[in-house]
Amino acid sequence: MSGNFHIGDSVTQHGDHNVGIIKHQGPTDPQAALRDLVAAVRALREQVPAEDREVLDESLAAIGDGTATPPTVLRRALRNISGVASLVTAGAPVVESIRRILDSITS
Repeated sequence: MSGNFHIGDSVTQHGDHNVGIIKHQGPTDPQAALRDLVAAVRALREQVPAEDREVLDESLAAIGDGTATPPTVLRRALRNISGVASLVTAGAPVVESIRRILDSITS
């Protein structure tokens, strides 16, 4: 690291009763989180092989607009998208979007 440029969390702890970092980043609205995911998947789509694009397309189709998607279908689609995204460096925003979706529907 050089200069004043920093990426990531900066944490200062005092005392011995610290419980960790609480993050409140990203949308708490499931629909906003889903829109972020769709945008991230579209960006990723052009960087993966055809068979992975097919998985991404099928998963997005299964999710639809997210309002009437059964939880099991949603989780399966998110798992498939995450699997493709985790195989490429450019997939990090997709994985983060999935985390935000899961955070927004479980909180």
